[in-house]
Amino acid sequence: MTLLHHLLDRSARQSPRKEAVRYRGEAVSYVALQDLSMRTAAGLQALDVIRGDRVVIFLPNRPEVVEIALACSRIGAIFIPVSPMLRSRQLTHILRDSGATTLVVSDSLLPYALPSIEDSPALLNVVLVEAKQAPRNIRSQIRHLRIEELRSYQPLPSKAIAIDRDLAAILYTSGSTGPAKGVMISHHNLVSGAVCVSEYLENTAEDRLLAALPLSFDYGLSQITTAFHVGACATLTNYSMPAAIVQEAAAEKITGLAGVPTMWAYLAAAEWPAVARDSLRYITNSGGALTQTLIRSLRTRLPSARLYCMYGLTEAFRSTYLDPEEIDRRRGSIGKAIPNQEILLVRPDGSRCEPGETGELVHRGSLVARGYWNNAEATAKRFRPVPAWVSTATAGEMAVWSGDLARTDADGYLYFVARADQLIKTSGYRVSSTEIEDIVSEVDGVIENVALGVADELLGQKIVVAVAGSVSGAEALIERIRRHCRLHLPPYMAPADIHVLEELPRNANGKPDRPALAKWIESSRTDYVSRQA
Repeated sequence: MTLLHHLLDRSARQSPRKEAVRYRGEAVSYVALQDLSMRTAAGLQALDVIRGDRVVIFLPNRPEVVEIALACSRIGAIFIPVSPMLRSRQLTHILRDSGATTLVVSDSLLPYALPSIEDSPALLNVVLVEAKQAPRNIRSQIRHLRIEELRSYQPLPSKAIAIDRDLAAILYTSGSTGPAKGVMISHHNLVSGAVCVSEYLENTAEDRLLAALPLSFDYGLSQITTAFHVGACATLTNYSMPAAIVQEAAAEKITGLAGVPTMWAYLAAAEWPAVARDSLRYITNSGGALTQTLIRSLRTRLPSARLYCMYGLTEAFRSTYLDPEEIDRRRGSIGKAIPNQEILLVRPDGSRCEPGETGELVHRGSLVARGYWNNAEATAKRFRPVPAWVSTATAGEMAVWSGDLARTDADGYLYFVARADQLIKTSGYRVSSTEIEDIVSEVDGVIENVALGVADELLGQKIVVAVAGSVSGAEALIERIRRHCRLHLPPYMAPADIHVLEELPRNANGKPDRPALAKWIESSRTDYVSRQA
């Protein structure tokens, strides 16, 4: 049995003084991080956090995220990393939906969190990171303290409180409808993912991985678990400007860097010093496909780095990867299943697809999550039994039915075709069109609206909203929508373009005709005003 914190403990035994995590030029060794997480675990227990309790971590990428996650693992609690870009509405939903008893938040993010704290009745504790002064306006029933107070306890002795099938984390991800759903991730999922990924990336203790993607993103969190599995060093940073990432890669002599298409588009245009180019052994992409132009640019800019194009979803973490040697021969392919996982293509009637035939991508294996927290209906739709034709031995086994359409060539290489739902994938994030529409509908003057994802070379898809409203007051309406979205949506969910029409086109069922709108929008200019589509 291996739990999340066992990855750290094993490396602490083997290489206690080796750097585990670096942040802003400072390092924490494996043995120091082990001691810190054991003290913090004791501190959480002193706050009455017990096995199965949920702890929300509302922080940017910094060592405290890793520390709290490991501490939760030691006491059987469940950590929930949350993107610092979220606003109070999204944070409130996560706190209330998860029933979290504890929130860890930085002093700089506390103003965004205060409304959520007041609206979350299950919340009992607020732990502050980098607190400059005692917080105000927190209701008296909630205990609030600085993280240094958690660390003041004697280290919690190592003993098995959970088993590997227990939940380690809940990762909130947007679906095609409604607010974000919490994907339930077990210790077995996390550890198995680290083993599978490190195998095909050939990670070793000599690697230095740059974790620039949010740790609230399964792809970002994987940089930590993979590093700990092999005893490597993970450097934490927060992606902002391309030049900062390049400088970090050079200063830290990074050997592995994970990114999403938007990030790679900027990095491909950046100037990379020789020390950064020479140390970089591989780069990986997920969260959307790279264009052939961008692939060529990256390979020209970083000739020594092997490029791994991958496909995954939070419900199963990572599904496929394309061997870098096959990029030229298999243009546009997402590769084959990663080690110890199986990818199936299934027809609508449940039968097996033949090569060249498009079907739904189904993932089976140790990375399949436990379903959605507090949402049996959504779980039943996405997590369904493995098709009977696979083997009689798989009876009762659950697989992830992705909703994505794909096909294979004659050699079994997979090619992504389309999404079967209305999910928007932008800048590596999965965004719910319904969630955007709900926010836009609150603006005075909006009669009806539809949010769409439109192809964009930089973002993958950009978010465009078509609004039914008064065309004569369109400019003012657009400005009201933008202000409202800036206040209530994270930046990556805010509309890039807004179109105002007298009324939206409709299909035969009387619903807004999304395909017709998408076709019209692609030929229109930014913030377009029109009387018809």
